[in-house]
Amino acid sequence: MERRRYKRLPIDIRLEVDEIFKQGNVVIKDVNASLYVFDISRNGIGFICETELPVGYYFRAYINLGEGDFFHVVIRIIRANTSEFHRYIYGAEFVGLASFLADKVDTYEKKLELRSKMNKLS
Repeated sequence: MERRRYKRLPIDIRLEVDEIFKQGNVVIKDVNASLYVFDISRNGIGFICETELPVGYYFRAYINLGEGDFFHVVIRIIRANTSEFHRYIYGAEFVGLASFLADKVDTYEKKLELRSKMNKLS
């Protein structure tokens, strides 16, 4: 049974994270982690990283959905799993994302569906 509230959509985004932080003014600087975001929903992202990042920490990101749709967001890491080849797979949620910005993910989904229909017709 699917527990997620929102559909996960495939996406290809690269993010660079220089620092992560936690409540209580705990900051880890010079993280220098490259993230590959492979899916997105209204609630958060899934990503892969070669750097081990602690669950419960936050980072800031710029999410570019293409065609002028983007937003800045704070993201909290909520789960981590180890994969093959010393990579880590993370689940993360958007923190305090305004609904009009989350709506951009819905617009992205509609664009994906339209592209899929167009590809089937060609």
